Amino acid sequence: MNALTDRFDDALEPLGIAAGAFLVLAGLGTIAGTPWSTNPDTVAVAIQVVGVLATVALGAGLAYLSWSGRQR
Repeated sequence: MNALTDRFDDALEPLGIAAGAFLVLAGLGTIAGTPWSTNPDTVAVAIQVVGVLATVALGAGLAYLSWSGRQR
């Protein structure tokens, strides 16, 4: 009976949650860096912001799909 391994239904659940949280935090950190203040090209900044939003959505989706929601 190992509390760490018995906690998760799937062995990759913690990895999926951690990777999803990392993607969300990386996206929020990129937005917090205000890329529009240093780049004069509006189109490039718009593409970067859309990419950051997609990264945050992907990370949130990955964490949501990885979490089984089982409570002990």
